[in-house]
Amino acid sequence: MNITTLAYKRIVLKFGTSLLTGGSDHLDTDMLSRLVEQVATIHGQGAEVVIVTSGAVAAGRHRLKANHELKGVPLRQVLAAVGQARLMQIYEEFFEKHSITVAQALLTRADIADRSGYLNARNTFMGLLELSIVGIVNENDVVAVDELEESRFGDNDNLSAMVANLVDADLLVLLTDIAGLYTADPHIHPEARLIPEVRSIDSTIEEMAGDTAGKLGTGGMSTKIEAARLATASGVNVIIADGREQNIIQRLVHGEAVGTHFIPANSKLESRERWMLSGLCTHGCLVVDDGASTALMEQKKSLLPAGVRGVRGEWERGDIVDVSNLSGARIASGITNYSSHDVEAIKGLRSGQIAQQLGHDYGAEVIHRNNMVLLNRRADGTGQTL
Repeated sequence: MNITTLAYKRIVLKFGTSLLTGGSDHLDTDMLSRLVEQVATIHGQGAEVVIVTSGAVAAGRHRLKANHELKGVPLRQVLAAVGQARLMQIYEEFFEKHSITVAQALLTRADIADRSGYLNARNTFMGLLELSIVGIVNENDVVAVDELEESRFGDNDNLSAMVANLVDADLLVLLTDIAGLYTADPHIHPEARLIPEVRSIDSTIEEMAGDTAGKLGTGGMSTKIEAARLATASGVNVIIADGREQNIIQRLVHGEAVGTHFIPANSKLESRERWMLSGLCTHGCLVVDDGASTALMEQKKSLLPAGVRGVRGEWERGDIVDVSNLSGARIASGITNYSSHDVEAIKGLRSGQIAQQLGHDYGAEVIHRNNMVLLNRRADGTGQTL
């Protein structure tokens, strides 16, 4: 099949633990083989593919069947260390049958938190894609304790959104054991309806997602919504779908309407903007009043000290901070001209009063519009606009 038949060329696929284990305590290698076969098919049609995979802990648990004295996080770190090698071996064996080279990438937030690390990781992934190598990505569970303690940051859903952000993907597919986002939990409410398309990730969508994670995984539907918010803000299409469906990957990549499709809130952003929006290196938050929120969102103005109402966190001049409205909704991220201590001193003041108050002046703006990326919410923060 010719590449022109593909609806998306650069794809990030996330395979969840519940999908790769079939609800058991060990890897379902038959399922993994079927997924790899589908990836090989679209790879042969010209698609560029990166896989974000769960399953290392499950693979380690299967390998170390005996009971151990280690408990909690130390045990899970051991399971991850043992299982990651086994998981990668399985991927290599399955892809080798299709003459496809794979590469392993273990990431933590710290690896790509600064701009140079972000660019180095991006260059590596771009090089892999250029050579038609399929990258196999996982969080480095041995050191990423946040994930092993089931922190919402550490789940692979959000990692996959960060990878999609890194490689400027056309499509992020979150494959799990449920058909997509429903109006309610279909396991409890049989009348629940599948939502085929989401154009605005607002409070209603967040409430539908709930906060239920699988028995073995660290992410539930709520983390998938978080991932969709980040990826769509960077201009990436996101689809949540049931990975057990027949030829699901080919069908999605060729444009079939399956699962729940989250429409991008932005056109593709430049690399620098995606980095700022990723939240990887955010040091704090500026809370702005309604007038400043409107000026930023609707008039694309710079943030002046007069519109700042609160300072959360500590940072230095040149750091990246989030901007939220009075309702607490994040509306932007940007590089600040002033430290948190300085902003605390000048918030609510006119720009002409900065030098008198601080004894120095780094410009009239707390964040200049050229150093800011908007999250494309409405000025009231209730949802995203297209």
